[in-house]
Formats: sequence, C-alpha cells, structure tokens
Amino acid sequence: MVFNTSSADILDRCLNSSLHYALIRQGAYACVGLILAFLLSRIGYEHLLRFSPYLLVVGIVFLLLVFVPKIGLSRNGSHRWIGIGHFTFQPSELIKFLVPMTFIDWVLRQKQMDTPMTFKRFVKMMAFLSIPLILVMKEPDNGATAIIGASLLPIFFIAKIPLRYWAFPALGLLLVAGTVAYQLPYVRGRLNVYLHPESDLKGKGHQAYQAKIAAGSGGLTGRGPGGSLQKLTYLPEAQNDYIAAIFAEEFGFLGMLALIILYMTFTYAGFAIALRCSNAEGCYLAVCITFLIALQAFLNLGVVSGLLPSKGVNLPFFSQGGTSLVTNILALTMLLGVGRKADAQTNHS
Repeated sequence: MVFNTSSADILDRCLNSSLHYALIRQGAYACVGLILAFLLSRIGYEHLLRFSPYLLVVGIVFLLLVFVPKIGLSRNGSHRWIGIGHFTFQPSELIKFLVPMTFIDWVLRQKQMDTPMTFKRFVKMMAFLSIPLILVMKEPDNGATAIIGASLLPIFFIAKIPLRYWAFPALGLLLVAGTVAYQLPYVRGRLNVYLHPESDLKGKGHQAYQAKIAAGSGGLTGRGPGGSLQKLTYLPEAQNDYIAAIFAEEFGFLGMLALIILYMTFTYAGFAIALRCSNAEGCYLAVCITFLIALQAFLNLGVVSGLLPSKGVNLPFFSQGGTSLVTNILALTMLLGVGRKADAQTNHS
C-alpha cells in the first residue's frame, strides 16, 4: 500500500523521483528494525526495561536536537525529525514506548526495595516524565503527546497507584491543557473542521472530506488493488495518516473488516500474554505495548472514518514511516519475549 499510494502521487504530479523510492526506503527501515529485533531478542526485554530511564535521557537529547538548525528538519511548520543523510529519525516515536517503560521500571524498583508509594515520590517521577511530553508538545505534536500520556493510564491501574495521586490531578491538568490548546489557532481550526468539514474544503477540511469519499466509494468489495482514484492528488500524502482510506477504497468494507479483525486479534493476543505472566514486569510491559499499538490503530481509523478529529497519528505497521515501523517491530519483539517467558514458566510449573 505504501508503494501503491506513493508511486501514484509521483506519476500524477510528474515528480522527478523513483517510483520505488518510498518502497525501498520503507524496506530499508524494516531491515534495520529486524536486525535490532534480533539483537533485542538476544539481550532480553528485561535488560532493556532496566536501562529504559537512561534511554529516555538519550531520547530527551534527541527531542532537543530536532530544534537545532541543520540537524532537525522542519516540515509544515513542525520540528519532529532529525535528518541523517537520506534517512530521517522521529524521536517522538521512540518516546511513546520509553516513557511508560521508564515508569514501569520505577514502579518495579519501588516494590523491590519495599519503598512505600508516597505522593512526593510519585510527583517527582511524573515531573521527570513530563520533560519529554513538554518537548513533544513544543514540536508541536499534540497527537503523540496525548498518546504518551494515555499510555501511562493502564499502568496506573494495574500497578495500583492510588487514584488520589493521579486521577484528580490528571482531570485538572486535562481541563487546563484543553483550555490552553483551544486558544491555539491550529487546534481550534482542527476542531472546527472536525465539526464542519464543509466549511474549509480547500484547506484543513480537504483531507478528511476526501477520505470519506475514498472510504465510501469502496463499497462492499472495493475498486480492486491499484484502482483508487482518490490517491491521484485528491487525497494528498495518502501514504501516511490516511493510507487506510485508500485501502478502504480499493478493498472495500470486507477489506477494512479484515484489517480491523487483525488489529483486534493482536490486541486480544497481547492482553492474553499479559494475563499469563507470573512476573509483574512482563505483565506491565505486555499491557503497555498492546495498549499503545491498539490505541494508535483506533485513533487512526477513527480519524479516517471521520469519527474523530485529525490528530496526525499513523496506522501501526501500515502507514509510511520508518521510525514508527522500527519502534513497533522492537515493541513486538519485546511482546513475543514476554510470551515466550510466560510459556516457559507455565511448562516448568
């Protein structure tokens, strides 16, 4: 689908680039991800979890580098990427997993040392974790910020963090953040387009409107592979956040149903692994990874269908995006590692 959408865009706009550039680039990132996954499977997820606070510090440095001229890349007014030759790196994709992993490691260390969970210790930890969130919001990338914040919620529940420590403060913070965000012109504009997409069909409402046309014209079985019309300039940058709309147009309702079932199966399997774990670190990590990937899939498909306002969230394992693909492969490797360890413990017992 990445080749399908990107090559159509190059042909339609007569761009002087290779039709296979996006495909080769995505394949190169996939190879990097598989190599790192092999190394991670040898190291073990336990060691990565133990070093996650130090990796988060490195991630914070990368987030700072996106604002440095000639190192960070600016696209459409956003500073989200670091350029290394022909490759780009998006630190926020790595931060999505490192923030909850760091919190999991902190919770486990508190339990190992039999340290009482006090509000002061909790606030100190959250203050540290808020640093990367503030930097991601500064890029700006509100979608990633919301996902990172939401990734901590299931850990709060299963780690039995007292509600008074986070529920009421989070509610207050959400109200303040919502008020501040609404004052930002581009956020207010997105909400207005979400409620009234027809009010700006040539501007911010264009993608959402064309995505609805693409999904609706697919019918039951779709136009067939490669048969999409909306990818021909009508839906710009379709290989990224709106790739599911082109998939819906070409494979129809049945194709989208199969895609949704795949994500549902993954979610069920991930939580089943978490339930089988006898150790806390594996359970917490499995819940975190499963929740993050499932949440991003839900948000992306919700945006494409018009049920949710645009958030700039890609579709895991599906949208074009090298850093996202690499981090998701590594996350899946950790989840499989948790599952193998749970199976070994079950067989041993």
